[in-house]
Amino acid sequence: MYEIKTTKLLKKVMRDYFVGMSSGNKKIAWCTSVGPAELLRSFGFEVYFPENHGALLGATRTAGDYIPVATKLGYSSEICSYLTSDIGAYLSNETPLLKHYGVKSIPKPHLIVYCTNQCREVQDWFTYFGKEFGCPVVGIKPPRHLNEVTTSDVQDVSAQFKAMIPVCEETSKSKFDIEKFGEAVKLSKEATVLWRKVLETAKHSPAPISFFDGAIHMGPIVVLRGTRQAIDYYKVLLNELEKNISEGTGFLENELGRVYWEGMPIWGKLRYMSNLFAQNNTAVVASTYCNSWIFDDFDEDNPFESTALAYSEIFINRSEEAKLNMLKLLIDEFKIDGVIFHEAKTCFNNSNASFGMPLRLKEETGVDTLVIEGDLCDLRFFSEGQTTTKIETFIEQIT
Repeated sequence: MYEIKTTKLLKKVMRDYFVGMSSGNKKIAWCTSVGPAELLRSFGFEVYFPENHGALLGATRTAGDYIPVATKLGYSSEICSYLTSDIGAYLSNETPLLKHYGVKSIPKPHLIVYCTNQCREVQDWFTYFGKEFGCPVVGIKPPRHLNEVTTSDVQDVSAQFKAMIPVCEETSKSKFDIEKFGEAVKLSKEATVLWRKVLETAKHSPAPISFFDGAIHMGPIVVLRGTRQAIDYYKVLLNELEKNISEGTGFLENELGRVYWEGMPIWGKLRYMSNLFAQNNTAVVASTYCNSWIFDDFDEDNPFESTALAYSEIFINRSEEAKLNMLKLLIDEFKIDGVIFHEAKTCFNNSNASFGMPLRLKEETGVDTLVIEGDLCDLRFFSEGQTTTKIETFIEQIT
């Protein structure tokens, strides 16, 4: 497999992001990964995403050191391992940001905003830190498990966004400016369009980017939405991938099968999983996870309603029927031979194999499916030997 050259730039972009927040020059707002970052940026906040830190704890395989620390506070070891590892790392006064970026601690928040379009755990997680830091906490609670997002749903979420304005003004010492909000939405829209194009390069065979690459290169679309930096980064990445397509270069020399990954990454085993599929000449070319940061509905001229719609329409917030229809479209677009469902044991909300979806998907598309057990951060729930056997057997089946 080749390494994407733009990865070197990614490391610089992410380092600059974290180092910039540690400078103390701007006020910091914490936000859930699929929350109203654009509105926060319009007030001049630097925006920090604890879920990104949770993923880093998983990827560095340090989460297991910190989860027991959180369980001593009464948190179950079977709830979100982002939550437990992040709180445990905070209580231990440790962070992988030090080794990776020279940043000694997570940034102290002046304001914390959560959106429960993903799960209820973020409410408990962020409220804990609000008490620890003594700062305001604002919660956005969209309607959940939606088949269709209605006008009344959008009005509900939009009203909750607007209700944030007074606390944002007080905390930032800046007055709300609709034009600045619109500009942030415009920048996010440009970035998300580029991110979609990046992911869609994998429609080509051989594919120039895998799901495992995407899980790494999605960093800027998560933490830098609403900034010029994200746009500039994805222009460079897209240019490299398009060049590889024109030259017929893929990340696999011999692509025998194409797989869709449904669910969270197994952060601590990302390289292992990537190598396992590559050794079996199988390309994991698309995923629910990476597609979760594509927001076609963003509209700078209608920033409140368009962001409310975008953040309510995400896959994790939808009904079983809506999710199934979205998967069917992606299977067709990416010419998928098989779908792997990752049942993450501490992330029930982002695991979709519990209610018969794999079987229904196979019945309606003819594409084979496989369920594997694991977790986003807690590797106690993952068996490398069993997973290898299941995946290699599955690959033989679909190729």
